[in-house]
Parts: sequence; structure tokens; C-alpha cells
Amino acid sequence: MTTPTDVAITEATLRRDVAACSRLLVAEDILNYSGHVSARLPGRDAFLIQRTHDVRAFLDPERLLVVDFDGVVEEGDGKPPSERFIHAEIYKARQEAQSVAHFHHDPTTIFAAVPTFPLVPVKNHFARWVGGIPVHRDSSHIDNPEKGRQVVETLADRDALLLRGHGQVLLAESVRAVFIDAVHLVENAGALTLAAQLATVEPLSQAELDHFLETFDRPKHVEKLWKYYAQVAAARGVIPAEWI
Repeated sequence: MTTPTDVAITEATLRRDVAACSRLLVAEDILNYSGHVSARLPGRDAFLIQRTHDVRAFLDPERLLVVDFDGVVEEGDGKPPSERFIHAEIYKARQEAQSVAHFHHDPTTIFAAVPTFPLVPVKNHFARWVGGIPVHRDSSHIDNPEKGRQVVETLADRDALLLRGHGQVLLAESVRAVFIDAVHLVENAGALTLAAQLATVEPLSQAELDHFLETFDRPKHVEKLWKYYAQVAAARGVIPAEWI
């Protein structure tokens, strides 16, 4: 059983990670004036998310809101993002999801506009989405529970989707993992765009992706990349060193 002290410590860690993840995503040109990262709170039907108008590049842990799965603010002062229902409905439906990120990376979003050229694997870390990345056809803001549930339907059992004309949604087992997934998603989109300018693209095959996954240690990989990006960011003053 989780004790109140453990919950407090865990929440404090989650707050730092959400703030750090948001700042790192901005530093990597993945997140900008819009989009948001959330974290499920252990033992509660609630999650941490930023205020709608807080600047992502300077997000502070203490300013995060606690929002329940109906999208209602339980703790904190301020207005949550209108698209909090992306997060709420995913947390309701996917018990394994511990963190959700929604962002608007245009070089990745464009693949939702070209049905004859889907986002296919050209880098091995795309094996995370070995079943492919679905496209959600509703290009409007996901600003109510019903639209959130429709996103969940499009996701099915996948861990990422593209919102047509809008952006991306990722879910993962931790805040740090969702950051790493965001990095790999946009890396693959960029590499695919470059490859398509050279000649006909030969995506990585199912066999190649399966072979990569046979020896892939995801926890170790997430830890390695988070350490790299966080330490570089701390050296540049993007995040405090004590957040690492």
C-alpha cells in the first residue's frame, strides 16, 4: 500500500519531470507556445498538467494543476488546457499510460495530410510503433470528453497517433519515456522526409524491427537519453541541475 509520504514524494518527482520534460521539448523545437505534457498521479483518478497560458519554456513544478479524469481542476489556481480531455480519456482507457504528451510538430504533422505517403519506419527506434501510427481524422481541438473518447478509439492499442491538420499524441510508461518517444518520433519524420527527396524510400521491414527489439533495453535507453538531454539542458540553463 502506498503511504501518504510516498505519494507526496512521488508527486514532487512527477512535478519536476513534467516541468523538465516540457522545457526540454521546447529546447528541442518539438513543443512551442501550445501543447502539454501530463503525468498520472499514483492512487488517484487525476493527473498533473500545466495551466493553459503558462509558457512551456519556463514551466515550474509548483504551478502545475491537479485535474481529475472529468477534466475538473482539483488542486491549483488557474485554467487547464482546453484539450485536457486528450489526457483524461487516455488515462481512463489505458491503465498502462503514466504520461501523455500532445504537441504540434509541423514536419511530423504533414504526414497526416499525405495518405499515399504514411509515416513509416526509416530509423530503428520507430520499432516503438511497430504496428504503425494511426491518423485521427478530426482536425478540430479535442476540447470535450466525447472528442477525447474518439481519440482513444483511434489510438486503439497503439501508443501514438497523428491528429490531422493538428499535431501528435503520445503515451508512455513515464514522463521521461514520453519525452524520448517524442524525440524519436520527430527524428524519424525528419529522416523520412530527407530520404523521400533522394529516391524511393525502402522502410525498415517487420523482420528488421523485430530483430532490433530482440535485444533492445527500453528502460536503459530511456535513462541514457534522459541523462544526456537533461544534463545538456542544465548546462545551458534550460532546467535547474537539481531536476536531473
